[in-house]
Amino acid sequence: MLNFPIHAPAVVAALLTLLPFLVAAFWPFGVQAAQRLPLVIRIVLPAVLCVPYVLVCVSYGQFRWSWFALYLLLPVATSWLLYRASVVDPAQRGDWRDFLVLAVLGLAVDLRWFEPAWPPHLAVFNKMLLVDAGIYGFLAIRRLEGVGFDLRLRLADLRIGGRELVFYAPMAIVLGLALGFLHLHANVPTVSHVVVGWVFTFFFIAVPEELFFRGWMQNLLERRIGRRWALLTTAVLFGLSHFNKRAVHFNWRYVVLAALAGIFYGRAWRQERRVGASAITHASVDTLWSLWLR
Repeated sequence: MLNFPIHAPAVVAALLTLLPFLVAAFWPFGVQAAQRLPLVIRIVLPAVLCVPYVLVCVSYGQFRWSWFALYLLLPVATSWLLYRASVVDPAQRGDWRDFLVLAVLGLAVDLRWFEPAWPPHLAVFNKMLLVDAGIYGFLAIRRLEGVGFDLRLRLADLRIGGRELVFYAPMAIVLGLALGFLHLHANVPTVSHVVVGWVFTFFFIAVPEELFFRGWMQNLLERRIGRRWALLTTAVLFGLSHFNKRAVHFNWRYVVLAALAGIFYGRAWRQERRVGASAITHASVDTLWSLWLR
């Protein structure tokens, strides 16, 4: 039973926040429609991402004009930077503006810069709104090719994602137990618990992270430094993004295991350049860890 109130405006805000994510993932014609809008409208359109902030924080008595300005202007600034990147770098080899946007969005999520704007139990809104800003900017404005953000899953996604899970899990379990990071639990969850946990992890953890690290970052780095170095560099950055998870201080064990995981997630994505494949591996690993090994 929930021990905190959920106001009706928060439900509406959640639907509005999920809409860009779901449209881009399941209805690519929606992205194409946005690409055909006049330039000025395309640039300012993501300003609507401030609406969920207004709905939630007014209803909880936590509205601040400074945070409102942030959620109004940051998505527009992201669109403008990525538009300029598309002009100066039509070959999509990766412009400094691309990497600046990635750095700001990634650090804002990882270091929780903007979470104080929200009621503590609704801080997930911050992550999803920043993901929405990135989705709109990279797909509708930058028109970055090869992202693979299509969650209409194929059998090949299951095969590739499952294969990388089989490759990664045994070595990660042995290493994790040896490092004292993982611990076996005699837990037998119900099937419904496993399914619900996997689906939640897939959509709200694995997909956003795989979209960011593989669909955007590894994708752009491949054009700059090649497939092998892009895979390794992204894996290391993915590992470092876990430095403050489940620990007060630098959690080097988590960093090592996450970086190793990043290699296999990156392999899953790059085979057919589909976020769904790497997200399957990612969600399966996280579910396995959370139910039996943490």
